[in-house]
Parts: sequence; C-alpha cells; structure tokens
Amino acid sequence: MTINLGKDSLGITDRCCDATTGCQWDGTLRKVKTEPIFTQKVYDATLVNLQALTNSNKVKFSPMLSPNSRIIRVLDIRCKKFFNPDNINDPRNLMIDPETHISGGSFVKDGKGNPVEVIGPDGLRSQKLIYADTSECDEEGKGTPIFGTQIVRISGNIVVEMDVVVQSSRKRTVTLTANVPITPVELTNFFELCIPSIEEGAFLPRFAEFCNVTCETRLATNSISRDISINPETGEVRANLITAICIACEKKIIVPVQLCVLSTGFPELSPVISPICTTFPSLFPRQIDEGSSNRPPKRRNLSIESDEFEDTIDSHDYSDEYEEYGKYEDYNEYEEE
Repeated sequence: MTINLGKDSLGITDRCCDATTGCQWDGTLRKVKTEPIFTQKVYDATLVNLQALTNSNKVKFSPMLSPNSRIIRVLDIRCKKFFNPDNINDPRNLMIDPETHISGGSFVKDGKGNPVEVIGPDGLRSQKLIYADTSECDEEGKGTPIFGTQIVRISGNIVVEMDVVVQSSRKRTVTLTANVPITPVELTNFFELCIPSIEEGAFLPRFAEFCNVTCETRLATNSISRDISINPETGEVRANLITAICIACEKKIIVPVQLCVLSTGFPELSPVISPICTTFPSLFPRQIDEGSSNRPPKRRNLSIESDEFEDTIDSHDYSDEYEEYGKYEDYNEYEEE
C-alpha cells in the first residue's frame, strides 16, 4: 500500500517547520460570536531577573585535534542548558529549584504539612492555594499585599560549543563541544504581590511561579594562549571558561474566572494522509447554546411544588413538538434543514 503524505508534508531537506493551528478567519464580523470559557485570570504578577557567575577550569573538549595542531582564532562560543529527554531526573539536567516563603498570608496545607497544589495551565500541579485575612482591604475595595522570600537553586550541566580556526597542515574550522558541570548556585530575592478577597469568590487565590535559565560563556581571560591548551601528542583540547547564569522568574496571583470572548468557531484541521475510511468521527461536540440554530428543544423548568408539577404535565400538549421535530431517528434531518 502506498501512503500519500501530501504536498505540504515536511521535506527531507527541510530542517525547520511551520505550524498549523486550524484557526482561519476571512475578516467577516458576521461570523464572529460570543463564547464563554472557564479559564485563569492573572490578578497580579512580578518578574525578577537574577544572574550568577561560575568558572570552569581545564574543561575537556571533543573531538581531539590532529597532533601538533594550533588554534589560531576563536570564532564563536555558544552555551545552552543540558537536558536528557530519556530521564527527567538526570542530575546532569540544568535544573531550577525555587523555594518560596510568604508573610502576610500562608499556603493552604493538607493537614500533613504539605501545601495543597492544584493544576496550572501547564497541566502540572504547579500552583498553590493562598489564604490570608483580606477583610481590612476588602472594606476599601482593594487587594491585600503579601510579601515573599524566594531562594533559587541552580545545578546541573551546560553544553558549550566553540567554533575555532585550527592550523595544522592547512587551516580549517572545527566545532569543539564540551558537557560542563556548573558550580551549584543559590540566589535569594524578595517580592510583593497583591491578592484579591478570599470571601468574594468561590475559589481561593492561587500562587504560581516559573523560571527559565540561559547561559553565556567566554574564555576566562579572553586569551587563546592563556585559556586554551592542546596536548601536542594526542590533540586533546582543554580550556578555562567563565559562565554567566541568567535566570528569569515570574510569580503570579491567579484566580479562576469565566470570560465571554469573541470567537469564529472551532478550528478545523485538514488531514495530511489520504483517508481510506469514508467518514471520521468528530473530535469536539456541536454547540447547542441558545445562540445556535442547531440545538434541541429547550428544557422546561419544573416547579418543586407537586400541584404545579402535575398541572404542567397535564396541561401541556406535546403533540405539536412531536410533529415539528419528527421521530428521534429523523432528528438529524431536521437539524440540517
């Protein structure tokens, strides 16, 4: 059997790709409608940038050069964090471990001393519930401040790539690579955040924090002769490096909300493989709210009083609705009409 991947498939020679969301809109406002979504609102946020320096001596690079080679020029030095996708707990992974303490409030705990963690937009338990006495600021219609201390610990490895011009029998450009463990770093910062009332909503406010780290590396003294050594017999290259660890951490106060947004409908993706089946199932349900033309009959509200319930059942004649909508097996035909 031959599988046709289509003309828009990623070519063998393509190293990068374009994404497709399925969201298309021709600009006609008549096709825009309101949709309610249950999501998370950022009530307050703060961004903190931290940095630290770490040095690495006699770092071994690969591949080895030919004997009696010389590095006459360094074209570029790049650095990126190391991550092993086969083991997220690999100690060599460059990891950020934030530890946060707050005053003016407290994290809600489960009775065993563990903070209650809830699901965040990343799909992980990355948010903590916050409780505080907000009554004083509630009377003024304002938020209540809380103060925090955060300790950020960074450990793991980085990958350093160095493009150099090598002189041996001829000049050539070589990329040298090293997996370098950094000296563990511990940084402290302070922050202030504003939380909403704990009484005027069905949900407690949530605290979320996430960090990212990058690195910048250079030769320790910016001198090839002092910082780079080559074994003349084996061609092994070693170098002295200084690495700057750059950290960005954002902390947010989040509350669950329901929003009414403008929408052009559900995205629809086109299949990339020629189908064998004639039909495929739907991935999302059909909209049946009051603003949609394709919806079942409105459900009637029944009173809890027994007399009204009996009167409603007895006095209503369902024959018109039955004739209008037809039998259940013909219901889809009515919807299409």
